[in-house]
Amino acid sequence: MTPGTSEFSAADDGAPEDRQPQTGSDGTDEAARPPKKPRSFWKELPILIGIALVLALLIKTFLVQAFSIPSDSMQNTLQQGDRVLVDKLTPWFGSEPERGEVVVFHDPDNWLAGEPAPNPNAVQKVLSWIGLMPSAEEKDLIKRVIGVGGDTIQCKGTGPLTVNGKALNEPYVYPGNTPCSQDDQGGQFKVTVPKGYIWVMGDHRQNSRDSRYNQSDKNHGMVPVDKVVGRAIVKAWPINRWGTLPVPDTFDQSLDQKSSASASLSVAPGGVAVAAVLPVAVWRRRRADRPESKKQ
Repeated sequence: MTPGTSEFSAADDGAPEDRQPQTGSDGTDEAARPPKKPRSFWKELPILIGIALVLALLIKTFLVQAFSIPSDSMQNTLQQGDRVLVDKLTPWFGSEPERGEVVVFHDPDNWLAGEPAPNPNAVQKVLSWIGLMPSAEEKDLIKRVIGVGGDTIQCKGTGPLTVNGKALNEPYVYPGNTPCSQDDQGGQFKVTVPKGYIWVMGDHRQNSRDSRYNQSDKNHGMVPVDKVVGRAIVKAWPINRWGTLPVPDTFDQSLDQKSSASASLSVAPGGVAVAAVLPVAVWRRRRADRPESKKQ
């Protein structure tokens, strides 16, 4: 490299290269084009509404739905006019109702016959229209699950209510009510719940037309599991009554029935063992008493 010359070529001296103007497909200079105007709000509004409706439908179908409490049958846990949010997701994964849960279910066999038709307000109509609340034509009920498939439930006298022979301590029952109702319409009962069904009762025991008073229907007062919409998990409205709906502690005790086989083993394991060993012992004793044959 000769003295006084640059290490870089003239093409790399930092001067900007001459660039050809970029043209669009129609041959016009893109730089000369005016910027595109943003789409007006009124043109985007129908798209936004459509997206909102699709999301609302998906939420209502798969995740959660709001329900309005139509009666006093669940006092004081729920008051008439409360709004609850119902979990509709877990049933999609095979989850079934459990004892103590508050569930919403479709009318299994005309339980609401003669009940006045609901008269929704403006807010309910809007929420029903977008799918976040059921329409006024849908007939749904809300009760507490007391028994599941295989359970034997009994009410005798004023109570307590028993599940598989074990008494329930029910602090959620409406103050002044007795756990069992003394009447001849269904308040006194002993039933066994078939598989695939649940037995439900309201917390306001003397003001609830529940499984007890529908034993003459085709399901004998039971609610098919496939009629259950989902579990009520939250009181969402009014805001001063916001709170969760947990399973009461009384259902933490073991309420499952033992099978007759396991019960027999737990009562008399020694007797079972003796019965199994006795034939072997007798056979060995007889063999020992038999005279040995002489060798030839």
